[in-house]
Amino acid sequence: MIAIPSPLRLRLDSAALVANWRWLATQSGGAACGAAVKANGYGLGAREVMGHLAAAGCRDFFVATWAEAAALMPLPEGVSLSVLHGVGEADMVAARLLPARPVLGSLEQVARWRAAGEGRPCDVMVDTGMSRLGLRVEEATGGALAGLAIDTLLSHLASADEESDQNARQLAAFREVRQAITARRYSLANSAGICLGAEYGFDLTRPGLALYGGTPRGEAAGHIRQVVFPETRLLQVRTVHVGETVGYGATWTAPRDSRIAVANLGYADGFLRCHAGAASATWQGHALPLVGRVSMDLTAFDASEAGAIAEGDWLSIDYDLLVVSAATGLSQYELLTGLGNRFERRWG
Repeated sequence: MIAIPSPLRLRLDSAALVANWRWLATQSGGAACGAAVKANGYGLGAREVMGHLAAAGCRDFFVATWAEAAALMPLPEGVSLSVLHGVGEADMVAARLLPARPVLGSLEQVARWRAAGEGRPCDVMVDTGMSRLGLRVEEATGGALAGLAIDTLLSHLASADEESDQNARQLAAFREVRQAITARRYSLANSAGICLGAEYGFDLTRPGLALYGGTPRGEAAGHIRQVVFPETRLLQVRTVHVGETVGYGATWTAPRDSRIAVANLGYADGFLRCHAGAASATWQGHALPLVGRVSMDLTAFDASEAGAIAEGDWLSIDYDLLVVSAATGLSQYELLTGLGNRFERRWG
């Protein structure tokens, strides 16, 4: 098969990924530090992320679905994998065959696992205030879990990235649940929850966003390193004369004769229209502001000050997650997971 190079690539920093996990592990206090690798490792490539983190000492990983779990087989030696969406009727074959635990999140899932799980260990999610997945506290403590071999009892913080009284309320509720339900381990904190303090750590933390360069709270600023660096190849560098316009809707008019670099990048790749007016790229130290609208496959940058830039050159898209999130209104999660499959992912 002919290898065809992609005009889009993600330069991925494995050292930064590992450094972020190690900082989060330190902040977790006495708790083990796991890793959420759902959504294909937040867009970076779940298998590669798992490999780098397992080599660094991470032993607990979390995906959303059984299809995601199957894509990670075979697991590295000594690694534990949990499926956060639990187990539906259609998932039972995969749940029996794969070396992963369902995170049971409803009475129906508990009954299904009890009937067909053959006594295998499971995890359980208890809802302490998210009102999403999870048994209600009164369901969990009312005998529904009796006889299950619970490896990890989990809950999820709804407002950990904010200064909210809900965090303390959920912490108190989870402490009560911990006293009432026997499990091997207890887990509450995500990336932002880790930043709330060691009391949120319990036995196991489950960071996601911060592993991949996101800043979940101010306490992480200056400690979390950028992991993802998008790059795009130039299709054309053209002259646009003063008064001429660029792109759909003629939203940008050249204030002078300008050199416009047209890049192989667009909203089909997760680089959305809301980047217009805020985004920029860099070529050999020169800043290139985005001009006009973002198209499906094309984006234009003002390269008037970029010297000898030419067709075939590569631009680095400025992609500091916190900065770009503030400029576009997209969450840091969307900025990561929206990066499309046309990007070649290169680890270094």
